[in-house]
Amino acid sequence: MEYQSHNSGLNLNSILPTVAHVAVKAGDFVKKELLSFHHDQVKIKDFNSLVSYVDIEAEKIIVSGLRNIIPNADFLTEENTIALSGESTYTWVIDPLDGTTNFIHSLPFFGVSIALKEKEDFVLGVVYDVMHDVLFKAARSYGATANGKEIFVSETDNLENSVLATGFPYNAFDHMEKYLNLFRALFQNTRGIRRFGSAALDLCYVANGSFGGFFEYGLNPWDVGAGIVIVREAGGQVTDFSGSNNMISDKTILATNGKIHNVLLASIRRHFELNM
Repeated sequence: MEYQSHNSGLNLNSILPTVAHVAVKAGDFVKKELLSFHHDQVKIKDFNSLVSYVDIEAEKIIVSGLRNIIPNADFLTEENTIALSGESTYTWVIDPLDGTTNFIHSLPFFGVSIALKEKEDFVLGVVYDVMHDVLFKAARSYGATANGKEIFVSETDNLENSVLATGFPYNAFDHMEKYLNLFRALFQNTRGIRRFGSAALDLCYVANGSFGGFFEYGLNPWDVGAGIVIVREAGGQVTDFSGSNNMISDKTILATNGKIHNVLLASIRRHFELNM
């Protein structure tokens, strides 16, 4: 399904700088806390799903900063610091620290992700790459930028010249054999596959042309919402593993520069035994 742009009563571009400011403020807090963070401050939400006071406090900073931008907007947040009512046209979808495991182990690849959803469509996205100080922004029909400079997906039209990104599911192992077979096939037919541990950032680096594509399953709305907007506004294509627009309900995502989308999609369908 193609990405549809339609008129909204909200001027997305006018609120983008404020949302970006909120993301950077939360990111600065995360970076400051990294200096004194200790493993004893980690809590386990679920198997291999970790959280710390840093995630929670960063989320509170974001919610506080966004609350007055759109009156009565709803919130869907990873750490549940505010309840979701499901009654508003607009919903902020927030991951205060995408790449928590990286943060805990002092690996400098994590980010703050803020998306805005209008009904069922993601229409605005901001991702702040905290340790590299790169701010990605996009709003529907306004393009995508990194630190204020317009970005575009790569022009590479074949897998052999592409570097891909992926993620390994940390607690959803039901498709692991299929996934590993897919990984093997792609590893042998690309310039390499990277796994950095933050889907939000992976998507942004598809948008700026570094990666030709990104694929993963088992993700949540806050992991991918902002990145979906950024990739599409940079000229890329985003679908689920069946080629449809059901990334959130299906919990699968394939984001590419568009030129290699069909060949990647065919490989995914083949290895996951999906209907062609």
